[in-house]
Amino acid sequence: MNETFMKERPVLPLIFSMALPMVVSMLVNSLYNIVDSFFVAQISEDAMTALSLVFPVQNFINAVAIGFGVGINAAIAFHLGAQDKEKADRAGTRGMLLAGVHGVIMTVVCIAAIRPFLRMFTEAEQVVELGVRYAVIAFSFAVIIAESLAFEKIFQAVGRMKVTMLSLLCGCIANIILDPILIFGLGPFPEMGMEGAALATGIGQVLPLAIYIAVYFISPIPVKIRRSAMKADRKIDRQLYTVGIPAILNIALPSLMISALNTILSVYSQSYIVILGIYYKLQTFLYLPANGIIQGMRPVIGYNYGAGEGERVSKIYKVTLGMTAVIMAVGMVICLMVPEGLIGMFTENSQTVEAGGRALRIISAGFVISAVSVTSSGALEGIGKGIPSLVISVFRYVAVIIPVAFLLSRSMGADGVWHAFWITEVLTAAAAFTVFRKSAAEVCIPGRK
Repeated sequence: MNETFMKERPVLPLIFSMALPMVVSMLVNSLYNIVDSFFVAQISEDAMTALSLVFPVQNFINAVAIGFGVGINAAIAFHLGAQDKEKADRAGTRGMLLAGVHGVIMTVVCIAAIRPFLRMFTEAEQVVELGVRYAVIAFSFAVIIAESLAFEKIFQAVGRMKVTMLSLLCGCIANIILDPILIFGLGPFPEMGMEGAALATGIGQVLPLAIYIAVYFISPIPVKIRRSAMKADRKIDRQLYTVGIPAILNIALPSLMISALNTILSVYSQSYIVILGIYYKLQTFLYLPANGIIQGMRPVIGYNYGAGEGERVSKIYKVTLGMTAVIMAVGMVICLMVPEGLIGMFTENSQTVEAGGRALRIISAGFVISAVSVTSSGALEGIGKGIPSLVISVFRYVAVIIPVAFLLSRSMGADGVWHAFWITEVLTAAAAFTVFRKSAAEVCIPGRK
């Protein structure tokens, strides 16, 4: 396969062709998240609350796997752009090995910590038990998740986006089909409740890994996983973690934010925790497709940076920003038009639906401007600038929203938390522009004279 197409094809059709498969798979993945929550909500509102409280830990596991995968992706794309395939092989091989180690650690730590973690946010023993029952099974698949996502980023780095789309589609569709079967016990299957939801999720994660392995051997890619490349290589490992650790934190920070906001909201009513959990399921319909565009952009911008194509890097960034902004604008319109209908998909409690609709209207005011921080962060990761990318995420998920939410909640109640979202997006966009311009002084990206 000739991967030089990444610096030869016109930017707009190139980004579109790279991003479209990921946008489709991200949309299906969003549907899976919605359907998963929909079926769990049919068990009880306690079950939905438990799922909402487990979500930050589950998101942390995904954050470690995806974030380190971003490090693998960036390293491979850079070395391929620099025409050094030996180092690209080392980055892929070491990445797969270290991803497995991360998976084992996360399995042990997260299962051990889940019960005390849940008790930090609720005194309802039924909610705690439901959360533990779901988490023990779901977290047991952490190694599978880590290896699957490492493979995903390797395939993306060499431009095989259709393979990643196929794998994600198969996993998500299997999950959607298995959810009602295993939760409610359809046909010959026993009713498993929360355990069924977790098992359906786990099986849906095994399938993509099986597809990646099969395709890797049937249809070879430029990057090879080699036993000789498994030995420790400080330079390659440092390159993986230089981007990987900030990327992990970028994705894990929302878990910290959600936990902090749950603490603030729990003072008022458990229903607000449910609303926050529902919102984070719904917003995946926006941010996962946007992330699909970022994933399509990342190997392209990394390859061109490695090849020294500064002007092309600048154009790639601008095109991606425009595409992301369009998605966010569509999401804002939908949330303003039918917010109660969206919340009503997950609860029949009229007060929760009304309060949730008001929350969506307020939060959606910040959707479009968030495209600046999302695109800037992804572009910086793609060119190996992990720390500046992390700075943007710290502003967005910790430094601004948590103190603003706390202060506004003192005077506005739960509505203060919702207003903190759009205020944070505006302030973070300004910070992202500043960080991005500063980084532009060092590499050939927008803002450089």
